Amino acid sequence: MSSGFALPPSIPLPLGELPREWCLRVIGAAGAGFPSPAQDWEESAINLVELLRLDRAASFVFRVSGQSMVDAGLFDSDVVVVDRDAKPVNGRIVIAVVDGGFVVRQLCFRHGVPMLEARNSRMHYEPVVADETVEVWGVVRASVRNLQG
Repeated sequence: MSSGFALPPSIPLPLGELPREWCLRVIGAAGAGFPSPAQDWEESAINLVELLRLDRAASFVFRVSGQSMVDAGLFDSDVVVVDRDAKPVNGRIVIAVVDGGFVVRQLCFRHGVPMLEARNSRMHYEPVVADETVEVWGVVRASVRNLQG
């Protein structure tokens, strides 16, 4: 696998051209509770492009920067997969263009008005009205986190 695929900090990365051979070998099931009868089921490889549906022309990757979405399970340096062709509906996490920059927020309708809201109960972020000056760029479909730092 080439190390030339760095994630740009502020530019969406189209994924339709990634090599199909990006697969990971599955060792086995790792229980996080009681053992499952499905533990005997074995898959030999996982294709990350297929699993995360990255082979679509409308799929992009962003790296999260900051702490505004920690209560939604998105942390600084997480990677999110964003679909440009998904409908942004109430409650979905979205990528939006606000004041010329990309932000990740939850789309919420308050009294019929679309708002972009942060999800961090320890800090205050002013909600943004998703009016004609704001572009809801895409809908977050998946996230990936490096647990080593």
